[in-house]
Amino acid sequence: MRMILNDFLQHHSTKTLYMPKPDLSKIPTFFHRYVNLVKEEDIPTALANNLSEAVALLTDIPDEQWDFRYAEGKWSIKEMVQHMIDAERIFAYRALCIARGEKQSLPSFEENDYAAASNADKRTKSALLDEFTVVRVSTEALYRSLDEAQLNQMGVANNNPITAAGIGFITVGHVMHHLNVLRERYLNK
Repeated sequence: MRMILNDFLQHHSTKTLYMPKPDLSKIPTFFHRYVNLVKEEDIPTALANNLSEAVALLTDIPDEQWDFRYAEGKWSIKEMVQHMIDAERIFAYRALCIARGEKQSLPSFEENDYAAASNADKRTKSALLDEFTVVRVSTEALYRSLDEAQLNQMGVANNNPITAAGIGFITVGHVMHHLNVLRERYLNK
């Protein structure tokens, strides 16, 4: 699976449009912490680099550690990875809707409810890594398909105005946030 995806990414990795970081005033304050974690100034580059970093870190964690929770009531590594997958799908859907001119406010989601209903702890490390990779490749393809007007299109998610470009950086920063939590609280690095 990863070989096929790597071939796809290599074949389709040409950037068609520079997609710079958006002005933070066009992003809800809650998400500034995610956008500020992103070092890259371009969405396609940030998405690709983030995928490589995430897969490398997650692959190095032994299978038997994926059920570990650093404290009572906290997510297992499996649940955290499933949460990153779920959130990325939701973020990509929001970006697509906004880029296509959706006028309605897109709904929020309750991450703990989603995690509780995910059955992530019944899944394998390999299945979660494959799904994370497939979802990210899909997100990358979506962003490569958008033009400047679509990226800068304003929409509303959870009653907050935002652009499709802003969501791209939030997507990367969200994963970076969870990788930092993983290093600090699960792996003690």
